[in-house]
Order: sequence, then structure tokens, then C-alpha cells
Amino acid sequence: MININPLIILISQIISLYNFVLIIYCVAGWLINFNILNRDNKFVYKIMFTFGKIIEPALNMVRKFIPNIGSIDISPIIVFLVLNFFRNVLYTYFYVK
Repeated sequence: MININPLIILISQIISLYNFVLIIYCVAGWLINFNILNRDNKFVYKIMFTFGKIIEPALNMVRKFIPNIGSIDISPIIVFLVLNFFRNVLYTYFYVK
């Protein structure tokens, strides 16, 4: 019989959702910078504002320690890697089969 810890699965799903929002936020930011999406559009503005409130605190913590490389901001990559590392640690040490 497999004993699946629902709390670990919930935390993993939250991390996956956060990673998904992070990817959408980054791609939408690139599309706005390349003038493919219009920031004056009310829907785009609301999505970017909402995702910015969720994602920017984590990005700002990384930006304190790691500056931009040239004009490239690598803080989303660092946040993505740290979240995936944390999820792997959860599965390795706390997932009971």
C-alpha cells in the first residue's frame, strides 16, 4: 500500500502553478517589450498587474543579490531553478511511499 502525503502534493502543485505564472509573466513582458502586446489594453494591464503583484516580490529578492548581466535580467531563471530544487527536495526527503 502506498502512503501518499497530500500536503507534499499540495505544495508541489502550488510550486508548479507559481512556475506557470512566472513563465506567463516573463513571456508577456517580452511581448510587451517587442510591441506585440499593448500595455494600454485593459485586459493585458490587469493580467500584468496581478501577476506582477505575485511574481515581483520573489524576483526583487533575487535582484538584491544578483545584478543584471548587461541588459539581461536573469532573476526569473534563478527563481525558477530554486523553486524546482525545493520541489525536488520535498519529494526526496518528505515523500513517503
